Amino acid sequence: MPNTLVECVPNFSEGRDAGKVDAIVEAMKIPGVYLLDREMDSDHNRCVITLVGEREAIQEAAIRGAGKAAELIDLNQHQGAHPRMGAADVIPFIPIDGVTLEDCVAMARHVGAEIWKRFQIPVYLYEAAAATPERQNLENIRRGQFEGIRDEIATNPARMPDFGEPRVHPTAGATVVGARKFLIAYNIFLNTPDIEIAKKIAKAVRYSSGGLRFVKAAGFLVRGMAQVSMNLTDFEQTPIHRVFDFVKREAARYGVLPVASEIVGLIPKLALEQAAEWYLQVENFDSSLILENRLAAVMGGKTAVGGLRAGIEPFIEQLAAPTATPGGGSAAAAAGAMAAGLAGMVASMSRGKKAYLQYEAQLSEVIARLAQLREELKSAIDADAESYNVVMKAYKSAKESSAGGRTIADALQQATSVPLGVAERAVELQLIVNRLTPITNPKMNSDLTTAIALARAALAGALANVEINLESLEQDAPEDKAFVIDTRKRAAALKTQA
Repeated sequence: MPNTLVECVPNFSEGRDAGKVDAIVEAMKIPGVYLLDREMDSDHNRCVITLVGEREAIQEAAIRGAGKAAELIDLNQHQGAHPRMGAADVIPFIPIDGVTLEDCVAMARHVGAEIWKRFQIPVYLYEAAAATPERQNLENIRRGQFEGIRDEIATNPARMPDFGEPRVHPTAGATVVGARKFLIAYNIFLNTPDIEIAKKIAKAVRYSSGGLRFVKAAGFLVRGMAQVSMNLTDFEQTPIHRVFDFVKREAARYGVLPVASEIVGLIPKLALEQAAEWYLQVENFDSSLILENRLAAVMGGKTAVGGLRAGIEPFIEQLAAPTATPGGGSAAAAAGAMAAGLAGMVASMSRGKKAYLQYEAQLSEVIARLAQLREELKSAIDADAESYNVVMKAYKSAKESSAGGRTIADALQQATSVPLGVAERAVELQLIVNRLTPITNPKMNSDLTTAIALARAALAGALANVEINLESLEQDAPEDKAFVIDTRKRAAALKTQA
């Protein structure tokens, strides 16, 4: 597996001409990038391409895809049910392995700058990459679609792009690039052609108008049926089964029923496991009960013959090896991940038990958050090692070129940001474990005590790595004094909070 793995899910404003979509996909096929899925929808007149690849390669693939779309798609002639503002309408980057959401923000900004530079297509940044809070939501940026933005971009300061001049590309419009968590594109079809019912249900279910958190929704007429089209932006906190049940109840108010649903693109296995647990009501359900999961764990060495040691021993031996990476930063992240795992185990084993039914909602919320923290901290294990390697490369390049000072500063800032993120998560873990103590089985307090100890170790190790990188910044990039001061303040606040 590559050292870094990023998902990119570009949406293009073409869902009827397979030849054009083929050409766009072909343009994005470069070494280090893999096509996972492609979806075309003629009613929406839109296609969704799912790619995964290494950080550098997938950035270039996205840029080339935007360029090819600009060659082939004319928004002046484009019509479809789905709102659009660009030939390459939206390009999100999602962290998978060895990268953080902050890394994907940097990627989005690089890609946005390149799309303007190469193709003269203005770019807006959204979600985690947004420069202003108003642009975190895609709907705010895309309001009025291509025609509305074309008419206002030169005169309305709120329409000023993040990259490029205040003018749309005459045929390719404007593009939105961002970074976000994994999103599920989920549509439910109703047994009616009445689009107004779909719009009313969409208004009820979407968060912006008082519905479910982490749900965006709109109503469309697709294949002769009313469709509630949704994006689930955090399926662990608002799971897909809850969304389906909500839509079903709302539909009943109008005398209609869901007849089918569809996933556009891909869906994480965990989302389907959650739905299976919900509808089957399996007592003490755990993903390890699934045959394929157990096989993957065994074949991957996580529970191989020889015990649990077989899974963790390679990492411990890497730490012991006479090489700089992995080092203390990776070990701190691993300690945090283990803390999150232990706390999640305790919460999961108490949830659903009669003695703790009154805490069901709290435990479910905590379990979802701990799963996120665990994944983020696991990613930080490799991200910390990789950031160190980048710093070393920057120092080496500086010796060979007089223009390396800024490269060193940027590398050191990134190397500081990774352990700072670990420290922030370690503090949050301590707070969560403290919340769990009175609402979980007291016989498992030893596990929570261990989790606290691991979280404290993660915090101490991470902050030590932050400080040593700040010292290097002070020495080799004194112009970054503001960053150093701000980071030290954040680190001190974390110590106080802990």
